[in-house]
Amino acid sequence: MLNWLRTLAGGNKAPTKTIPDTLWMDTLLQFPFLARRPVAELQELHTLAGKFLKQKEFTGARGLKVTDQMAVAIAAQACLPVLHLGLRWYDDFKGIVVHPGAMLARREVTDQAGVVHRYNEELLGEAMEGGPVTLSWQDVADAGNTAEQGHNVVIHEFVHKMDMRDGAADGCPPLPSRGAHASWHSVMQPAFDEFCEKVAMAKRFGAAAPWLDDYAATSPAEFFAVTSEAYFVNRERFTLDFAPLTVLFDKFFIPAK
Repeated sequence: MLNWLRTLAGGNKAPTKTIPDTLWMDTLLQFPFLARRPVAELQELHTLAGKFLKQKEFTGARGLKVTDQMAVAIAAQACLPVLHLGLRWYDDFKGIVVHPGAMLARREVTDQAGVVHRYNEELLGEAMEGGPVTLSWQDVADAGNTAEQGHNVVIHEFVHKMDMRDGAADGCPPLPSRGAHASWHSVMQPAFDEFCEKVAMAKRFGAAAPWLDDYAATSPAEFFAVTSEAYFVNRERFTLDFAPLTVLFDKFFIPAK
């Protein structure tokens, strides 16, 4: 890490309390979906990202050195989902591991016959329950270009962390009441079912593929993470296909004060 981030972490008796303006502006230029947000939100995001950086520890994998620019880019995107909710949603972990590119994870699955299958899975990121977040820097850095397709690996993994606050990710973050849970599922489940049907029709019968990444059809947890990516980085296009989810996400991510 470079000098500013070391200072922020407490390596200096008079630590910097905010991200330097030049570094922040460079980040906004790199990620236009951030720069397009209202000025008041950007000011809040600037402050929150600085607090996030003081709370988290970055580690580079496979020889990667995490620079100030890289850390701020990750912090700014990670803070979008909790901009109106607060950093307490991320207080169950501290580490963020950054790989140069996609990583291979060893997987082991036992089928119904009891046969164990071992394989490698290529990942762009991973969120561990109660543990660190792992990210591919190549994909983080490309987020400005992939926003048009609704992709954002940082938001995806950090929404998983929000989902995991009450246990394993299941597509529903912690909510204040049973009624709130019921309302959430009454919107999410039909949207998930409809999306899975569109993916199936595209794969089996050559129908038009949905705009959203079909990885969202894997499970309700992935549907929540993938739709959240699109909601934050390309709201207008997302709303064309998922208007009820835009309303639902507005209520969750931007609660009334």
